[in-house]
Amino acid sequence: MLRLNINLILHVVTMSSLHVSLCRKQKPSHMQSTARILVVDDEEDILTLLKYNLEKSGYDVSTAIDGQQAIALTHSFRPNLILLDVMMPGMDGIEVCQYIRAQPEFADVLIVFLTARNEAYTQITALDSGGDDFINKPIKPNVPNARIQAMLRRIDVDNFKVTVMGKDVGLVKKEFELLQLLASKPGKVFKRPEILSRVWGDDVIVGDRTIDVYIRKLREKLGEKYIQTVKGVGYRFEF
Repeated sequence: MLRLNINLILHVVTMSSLHVSLCRKQKPSHMQSTARILVVDDEEDILTLLKYNLEKSGYDVSTAIDGQQAIALTHSFRPNLILLDVMMPGMDGIEVCQYIRAQPEFADVLIVFLTARNEAYTQITALDSGGDDFINKPIKPNVPNARIQAMLRRIDVDNFKVTVMGKDVGLVKKEFELLQLLASKPGKVFKRPEILSRVWGDDVIVGDRTIDVYIRKLREKLGEKYIQTVKGVGYRFEF
């Protein structure tokens, strides 16, 4: 999904009505060198390794060994991003994520799940609970930093601004709204009915090929690699 050599810069500066991470308001202080990251896992060796690597990259890092401690630190540490293990005894990562997402004060917090389970069901459940992305275990050394750097990039919602290779790309309103939806959850396949409902609305009647036309326009402006077609289902965004 997310890659270290990201050329598509996505900026978010205002609150969107969508419940998505890349479209949430981000404060100017959320730069990757000063971001506060909370790592939550019930395995001490994973906590130690991630804390060391992230601090080495310049992040302010705190760790939690279980769900209850994670919630307490979310209130006190005020992280910009949480690396959250799914499978933990007691309160698991899904429950922690659901709690955080229910608190308006944490609407801007990015949540990346850590999971040893690769089943599609687990990934879907993690994203549906309010997660923004997931990283599979065993964790490769450079993957967390790459994902975090990508997640802390932002879309400029006010100005409908997207840049590719340092150059601004002009998007019309619906092109931007479609991109904003797809980029809100990289890797997730958005079905055509959901795209139509969330971008055009249930009260608007559009032709069957409307989505295809806008997808083609986005690919022409952004490049072919970012938006992938899942035949018979819909589309997904990949960095």
